[in-house]
Amino acid sequence: MVAKTLLVVGAGPGLGMGVARAFGRHGCQVGLIARRKDTLDALVGELTALDVKAAAFPADIRDRDALASAITRAQEMLGPADVMEYSPSPTGSITGAAQTTVESATEQFELHVLGAVTAVGQVLPQMRARGEGTVLLTTGVSSTVAAPFLANVGLAMAGLRNWAHSLHAELRPEGIHVATVTIASGITTGDAVTDPDVIGARYYDLYQHRDRREEVIGDVEAFRALVAERGGGHG
Repeated sequence: MVAKTLLVVGAGPGLGMGVARAFGRHGCQVGLIARRKDTLDALVGELTALDVKAAAFPADIRDRDALASAITRAQEMLGPADVMEYSPSPTGSITGAAQTTVESATEQFELHVLGAVTAVGQVLPQMRARGEGTVLLTTGVSSTVAAPFLANVGLAMAGLRNWAHSLHAELRPEGIHVATVTIASGITTGDAVTDPDVIGARYYDLYQHRDRREEVIGDVEAFRALVAERGGGHG
């Protein structure tokens, strides 16, 4: 049987590797996409040591042409993506609501939304041609809870979540499963809920349950209480 292919876009040593290990344990080969080649090479080495076939495809997610090229190379080497997981590490300035500018909003929108649109656009045609495939898009809790101190990030992540749920409804009849994972906590090695491998297992479970459109990890109500405690401030 031909191994299924997972592409992790925005791969890093925490969440991305938790997802990669979870799918690798179930026989998937893994393509890792992120900006730094040295980091990716180390992650590929870790997966190889676990008998998971893996390869690195460096690209800056904000460079849409480079990202598209990296995904093309990955699919040429590993075969069409059966699963794509999108979870770039947060970067760039974070602004309060009233302090959000076009520039700060654009910076986060390019990372979380336009990067995802680019990546999905590279894997979706072949998924639709086959009538199967899974896209898992990661957001933070500010996609569902308005947090003034994360205003420009929440603006982008809420847009990504909305688009993902729209894709879920539109593509489900074609056999394509699109879902979001909302992370409402920090990621902590050894924690019973937020350890990268525990989270990775939940991504794999979401992949298996194709009727579901969202998985929430962490305590949303605790974050809501934090927002209320901070009184809407951004300092």
